[in-house]
Amino acid sequence: MSSAFTILGNGVAGLSLAAELHRRGATIRVVAPNGAPGEHACSWWAGGMLAPECEGVISEEVVIRHGRRAAKWWESQGAELSYNGTLVVALGRDQDEMKTFARRLNGAVCLNHAELTNLEPYLADHFDQALFIENETHLNPRRTLVDLHHRLEQLGVMFTEKEAFEGQVIDCRGLAARDHLDDLRGVKGEMVTVKCDDVSLQRPVRLLHPRFPLYIVPRGDGIFMLGATQIESSERNRPTVRSVVELLNAAYALHPAFAEAELLEVGVDARPAFPDNLPRIRRIGDRIYLNGLFRHGFMLAPALAQMTTDLLLDERQPEDFYEDHR
Repeated sequence: MSSAFTILGNGVAGLSLAAELHRRGATIRVVAPNGAPGEHACSWWAGGMLAPECEGVISEEVVIRHGRRAAKWWESQGAELSYNGTLVVALGRDQDEMKTFARRLNGAVCLNHAELTNLEPYLADHFDQALFIENETHLNPRRTLVDLHHRLEQLGVMFTEKEAFEGQVIDCRGLAARDHLDDLRGVKGEMVTVKCDDVSLQRPVRLLHPRFPLYIVPRGDGIFMLGATQIESSERNRPTVRSVVELLNAAYALHPAFAEAELLEVGVDARPAFPDNLPRIRRIGDRIYLNGLFRHGFMLAPALAQMTTDLLLDERQPEDFYEDHR
C-alpha cells in the first residue's frame, strides 16, 4: 500500500491524522486553502475540554472509551494540559438536573459547601454544592492547533493552499465535505470570550441548563471562554442576541463580578455532525472521509486519527466508527 497521502483540511481532524501518519513514517501533503489554523476552522472556537465522563452523560459509551485516551495523545504532541478536573454546578431551580446528571456520571465526587470553598472559593458564595470530576483535563484549542501545525511543518509535513493530490486522499474538511456526505449536518455553536480580573477559576465549570450545556473555561490572565449553544443550523457567521445574552447570563449566575467583564470576542461556527452525533471513518470509492466529530473534536480526533492510520497503513479495519461504501 502507498505511503504517500493527501489530507484535505487542517482543523483538529486533519492535523491529528497528519501527526499520526507522520509518526508511522508516511509522506504527507496537507491541503489547507485558508492557510494556517485560524477562525475559519470550527475547532478554533472549541472549549478544549477533554471531559469524557461529563460528555458521557449524554453520549454513547464509545465516546467515553475513546475520549479517555485523548489527554495522553495530546501530551505526546507537546500540548500543554491543565489537570485540574471539572466542576459541575446548578442553580436552585435546576437542582433536579443536577440529580439526574449525578446519577449518570462516572467517577464524580459530591462536594459540600466547605469542600467547594476550598476548591473554588469564588463560587462558594453562590453555590452550596458541586460535582467534581478529578481526572478530566483541558487545553487551549487555538494554541494547540497553532503549535501542532508548526511542529508538523518543522517535521517536514508539506502544507499547501492549492489543490494538489498525491497518493490516497483523506477528506477532513468538516462541513465543507457535505458535497460528498449527504447525511452530514451542521450544529451551530456560539461562544463568548470575556476578561474579568475580579474572578479566578482554576478549572472548567459546567452550569447545568435544561436546554443546552453551558460551560466556562479559564484561559489565564483573567480571560474566560463561555460556551456553547447547540442549535440545529449550518449558519457559520451569525451569532444571535438571544444566545449571547444566555451565555453572559450564565457567567453572571456563576459570579456577579462577570457583569463588569470586558467583552473580548463573540464567535460562531457550525459543528459537523451525522444523525447520531457520532463520527465516521467512511470509505467512498477511492477516498476516505474522516468527519462528524460534533462537539467532541479534541476529545475524539486522536482516536479517529489512530484508527484511520491503522486502516491506511496496515489495512486494519477500525473497531468503531467505520463504514465502507465502495
